Parts: sequence; C-alpha cells; structure tokens
Amino acid sequence: MSLAGFAAAGAASEVPPPLWSAVEIPSGQIDRAVSAIDGLARELMQRTGVPGMAVAVVHDDRVVYARGFGVRKIGHPEPVDADTVFQLASVSKSVGATVVAAAVGRGWTGWNRPVVDMLPWFRLADPYVTRNVTVGDLYSHRSGLPDHAGDSLEDLGYSRAEVLRRLRYLPLSPFRVTHIYTNFGLTAAAEAVAAARGTPWSRLSQELVYGPLGMASTSSEFSAYVAQPNRAFGHVREGGAWFARHVRQPDAQSPEGGVSSSVKDMAQWMRMVLALGTLDGKEVIGREPLAEALSPHIRSSAAAQPAYRGSFYGYGVGVGNDGTGRVRLAHSGGFLLGAGTAFALLPSENLGIITLTNGSPIGVPEALNAGFLDLVETGRVQRDWLTAVTPLFAPMYANPSVLAGHPVPPHPEPARALRDYVGTYANAYYGEARVSKDGNELVLALGPEPKRFRLSHWSGDQFAYEPVGENAVGIAAVWFRRNSAGQVQALEVENFEEGVRVLPKLREARP
Repeated sequence: MSLAGFAAAGAASEVPPPLWSAVEIPSGQIDRAVSAIDGLARELMQRTGVPGMAVAVVHDDRVVYARGFGVRKIGHPEPVDADTVFQLASVSKSVGATVVAAAVGRGWTGWNRPVVDMLPWFRLADPYVTRNVTVGDLYSHRSGLPDHAGDSLEDLGYSRAEVLRRLRYLPLSPFRVTHIYTNFGLTAAAEAVAAARGTPWSRLSQELVYGPLGMASTSSEFSAYVAQPNRAFGHVREGGAWFARHVRQPDAQSPEGGVSSSVKDMAQWMRMVLALGTLDGKEVIGREPLAEALSPHIRSSAAAQPAYRGSFYGYGVGVGNDGTGRVRLAHSGGFLLGAGTAFALLPSENLGIITLTNGSPIGVPEALNAGFLDLVETGRVQRDWLTAVTPLFAPMYANPSVLAGHPVPPHPEPARALRDYVGTYANAYYGEARVSKDGNELVLALGPEPKRFRLSHWSGDQFAYEPVGENAVGIAAVWFRRNSAGQVQALEVENFEEGVRVLPKLREARP
C-alpha cells in the first residue's frame, strides 16, 4: 500500500517515521497527474523543438501510461511511439546496476568484492587502491579516478580494454572520500562482473535482466540499436534548429552508456525495481543486493548552505529526498551528439516515470519528470522546471579553452620553422602523437587509427585544433614546450586529462 493509501485508511500513525511525509497525496491525484502528461510533453516540445519524445509511467505494479510524441528523425514522417528504441546514455548505469545486483544475488560476485580478484590485470595508480577498490566503489564513483576518466581516449578511438588498461596512469584523488563521476571506472566494475561469469557484458545483461523481463527491444550492443527499424535518431541543436548529424557509438563504455531501449521495455524494468526484484510474482533479482544498490553510499553533491538538501549516490543511481520529504531515486543520461533521458522513482508510492528524447541534453526529460511528480505530490506544477534545469546543462556545452571566444591574434608572435615541431611525442596514457608537416601546415595524428588534426598557428609556439567526439566542445590549444636550450621537448594538449596533458618528444615511442 502506498503512503496515500495509509492516510486514506485513517492509519497514518502506522506509517513508520522514515516513510512518513507531511504532504499527503489525496485519492485520485496520481491519476490526474498521469492525465496531464500529454499536455506537459507537448508544451516542452513546443518550447524546445526537440524532435521526439517517449514517456512511460508505472504505478502499483501496472503500466498506466506509455506514449510517444513527435518524430524519430527530423524531416521524416515516422512517428515516435512506445516501442521506439532510444539510446539511454547514462541511464544505462542504473540498468547495469541491476544486472550486477542479479549477479550478486546468484553468488557470482559481490558489491564489496575487489575488482582485481576478477580482472587480475586491472591497475590504478595507487597499489593500495588497486588491491581494495570494489565493484561498489566503482559503481558509486568513489575510487578517486578523475572526472570522466578515459573519455578522451574513447574519443580518439581506443577500445574498451585499452582504455581500462590505461586508467593506471591517471593521478587519483583520495580513495572513498569524494564522488567523482567516471564512465570508465564504472565500466571496469561491470567488466569484472562479466569476467567472473565468463561471458561478455552484453550477454550477461540479456541473460539476467533483459530476457527475464521480456525487454525484447533492449540491448547493450550498438549493432542491435542501429538494426532496429523503429529507432530514434540523435539530434543536435544549432542556431535554434535541430539536425540529425551524428550517431553516437558507445560500445567502448557500454555498461555505463550503451543500453538502447523503449519506454515500453523500461516500464517493465521500473516495475521490477519498485518491487525490489520481482516481476509478476517471479524473482528476477535478489531483494538484498538490489536494495543495497538503491541505498545511498556516498554524498554526490555538497550542500552549499545548511538549509539545502544534500544529494547522494547509490550503485549506479542517484538517491535523494524531494521537497515533500519522500525518497526519490533518479538518474539522467545525455549524449551531446543527440540523446537526453531521465527516470525517477518514488518507492513510497510504488510510482515511476521515464522520459526519453532524441535531442542533446537541455533538460527536457528532467523538466517533464519534475512537473509530473509535482502534480503527483502537490496537485500542481510548482515552478517552470525547464527554465530551472536548463542552466544546469550549460557547462556541458561551454568550451573552457583559453582560446574560446577569442579571434586569431592579428599580429601573432612568429612560430619557429615548422620542421622544428615535427616529431613523435608520447606518454603512457595517450600513446604516440605524431606531428608532421603538410605543405605550410602541421598535422597532429593521435589514437590507434590514428585520427588526424590540422594545427593552426595562433601565436609563438601555440597552435589550435578542433577536437572530435562526444566530448568535443570547440577549439582547443596545443603548446610546443621548449627546454632551456630552446629546443622543442614536449607537446601539451589543453583538452587532455589533468596530469597527462604533456607528451615528451621521443625518437621512438614505446608507451
């Protein structure tokens, strides 16, 4: 029975204090909130122009709403419906956490099991951390790895295995002290669990979650997503208009961002999570390992003032208290190349909502979910949530480069002869970076393929280039560093990860 049910029965005193909220949900209010979703969705689509959206709601173990809006691809008539498959982006973390919980329940692994027990080759910079970092540490982002560790290697084309191998070269923050969001840290934990079972992660996910829940349109492989005839295409917004320019291939970090699914499938997943591991009376995931995943394990954001509510993180899911005092489980996902997703669960009300969009993240699914839950808990939308949450996404698009927003100097300091910059530079993390001369320009080659970038002279030994990939937000600087004798001895790339941005010049590179 929901909290509202206790109140309606006149038994509010029977509600334990950890569950109790002073804001009662009257009978019928959840149904009225569900009936308002069409209007909320259409308003958000009109305000933002996002091409397509799908929404599903579950309540008291039933799917009470599942509908699509808009189109799968701008300029094409095919509509979005409840079966349209979207890329989930980081909502994949929460889905993957239930895969791990299922493995834990079967005794194949444990949330507190050291990753190196299952991946003997796995290393981090500190030997103590290497020996002790657990599946749960990596799923709660408390390993000490730097923010988004490994993402730049993925952009350069490195495989999942190679990115994970190179995490050992990154400097660490204090272990189990701070929450630092890392896609490949979590991916390492998932790979360890898959290794313990002796099967690929995508197959383990199908075996433990997608198959038992009947999620026939869900996969952790990019190839399955692109093969779907009813799939949403990713869109980016340029100058107020939306364009389907890119396709995000997330296989390298599939456990954290590579799930594709429909709201129809995800509704079954929400039913199972809210029922603590069961669906239609059948246990899919053990209750205790799933409950542990849904519990707070580290503070994810410090309260800026004593009056502010804090935020916490479980294993692959955000855990917090909303304005009525109820526990809310939630996670957002976003690909800058064209996906914005979010779900939210109110366990006390046995209620969940998921919203998927095919536009880059600007707060649309978060605003819809927040507005819906306002209607559920208070009977009215309390604020303009789109206006409130959109600024939170602005840093994702901001270019922190020292060159951003500045014109090329009209009277730059002259560069050296281009041949002085030519050579091979390398460090253990990024591998070889080859600088060659192409006519009157320099070309920087990076990554396993490698990818080639033209370097434009800026001033003196400083050049500029345009990064590519999911994390690219515009121009970035490259410096050629000299030694005391004036000879070029190193290459520094501004948008590379902290602590490994400098690549010494080598005759032969053996990272």
